[in-house]
Amino acid sequence: MGTLKDRAVLQAIFNPNTPFGDEALDLGEEAEEEDVDEDGDFPRAQLEQCKALELQGVTAAEAGDLSTALKKFDQAIGLLPERASAYNNRAQARRLQGDVTGALEDLERVVALSGGRGRAARQGFVQRGLLARLQGRDDDARGDFERAARLGSAFARRQLVLLNPYAALCNRMLADMMGQLRRPRNGR
Repeated sequence: MGTLKDRAVLQAIFNPNTPFGDEALDLGEEAEEEDVDEDGDFPRAQLEQCKALELQGVTAAEAGDLSTALKKFDQAIGLLPERASAYNNRAQARRLQGDVTGALEDLERVVALSGGRGRAARQGFVQRGLLARLQGRDDDARGDFERAARLGSAFARRQLVLLNPYAALCNRMLADMMGQLRRPRNGR
């Protein structure tokens, strides 16, 4: 597959918004493993019912029926109030309805229930980071994206680059230079 330097150059060429020289964003720590069994402690029958309700809620939200989606997520939360996933989904639906305060409350619950670990935490940090960016709270957004990136979110890593205008500018300049090298001037 090539050396680490080869992969870093290819990464810079094909993904100019990522930091040059980094295959994955170096946050000073290793990415945490996602071998957390978030659903292992819940009764099987209730868990399956909860997942079905969440799926119905997601389907309703995708169809634009946020009222039904919220009802399904509320039912899932009522069934297993200690399970973080439904709070993540409800936060998204609340945000789509314009209820940013309610969405943030749900995301705080996600982080608390998940202990900041696993898939639900990763999604919660990403959503909370996006809301912080929309509110102009870039420092808060950066903190949440860093946490999500440590949990393996490539999207969060890209958001961190976008929050760093110098890295984005350097990578854009590198991509332009590489494009010029691939297209010789004057027919040469």
